[in-house]
Amino acid sequence: MNRTKVAIIGSGNIGTDLMFKARRSATLEVAAMVGIDPDSDGLARAARMGVPTTADGVDGLIAMPGFDDIAIVLDATSAAAHHVNAKRLAPYGRRLVDLTPAAIGPYVIPAVNLDAHLYAENINMVTCGGQATIPIVAAISAVTPVAYAEIVASIASKSAGPGTRANIDEFTETTARAIETVGGAGRGKAIIVLNPAEPALVMRDTVLALVGGVDAATGDAIRESVVKMVEDVAAYVPGYRLKQEVQVHQVPAEQPVRKLLAPGTTDVPTHQVSVFLEVEGAAHYLPAYAGNLDIMTSAALRAAERLAERMAA
Repeated sequence: MNRTKVAIIGSGNIGTDLMFKARRSATLEVAAMVGIDPDSDGLARAARMGVPTTADGVDGLIAMPGFDDIAIVLDATSAAAHHVNAKRLAPYGRRLVDLTPAAIGPYVIPAVNLDAHLYAENINMVTCGGQATIPIVAAISAVTPVAYAEIVASIASKSAGPGTRANIDEFTETTARAIETVGGAGRGKAIIVLNPAEPALVMRDTVLALVGGVDAATGDAIRESVVKMVEDVAAYVPGYRLKQEVQVHQVPAEQPVRKLLAPGTTDVPTHQVSVFLEVEGAAHYLPAYAGNLDIMTSAALRAAERLAERMAA
């Protein structure tokens, strides 16, 4: 089987981990590693592995001899840089997988809606918190309407590099929008916590969803839907797991939930669903505690592989 050639833009932690993962793929071939720092560890590792490299950014990629054979470009830079990269690559018709919060193209969560966007020119992988939590919101929404969903992503401070820190505002905005558009919540909110604990802790995520009247059968259906979704995500992110059983309980009458709801919402939620998750990294390049980065690269890899399969069909 001929593998589809891909380029990775961004030679930092995320791009380098993505390169390690893609080199293990039966579907993809890393044909270029692109950076802007000639002394970066990512470019050095790529060169040692025989992967063509350039330190001249997207213009260097376009000038590379093998550029015409590259079908998919995965961008692991920053939201601002992706806007520039996407504009430069637009005339060449490459398919783009965006690992930044730039959100030029549709939001994609592989376990939820990847197949619906296989023909999009530029797909956005939302954020690490979005990849971890939006599948859960979607699983709850599949059983009963979710009026409000709030996610808290706690990641090791050591796993938050300059790109992550520069994109924190975009993280909260992009994740909140995707909770609504992909997860199906009437209103979404996202919070990120950089945990300075030593030794570093793996990524932890909390999903709180407010829903309407829930009887025993509906509660069981919610739990079953969430467990099935966790299995679906774990198929491409092996370190993704529930920390404890899904909790469904009645909201106390005195709890002021109406102010959390989208304007115009008439039905006040009566129950809260609480889901607690953990994401451990595969440690291909990054440490195991960097589950926040691992889930992004794993999701992007799954998306690129499905794009390649569709293109080859």
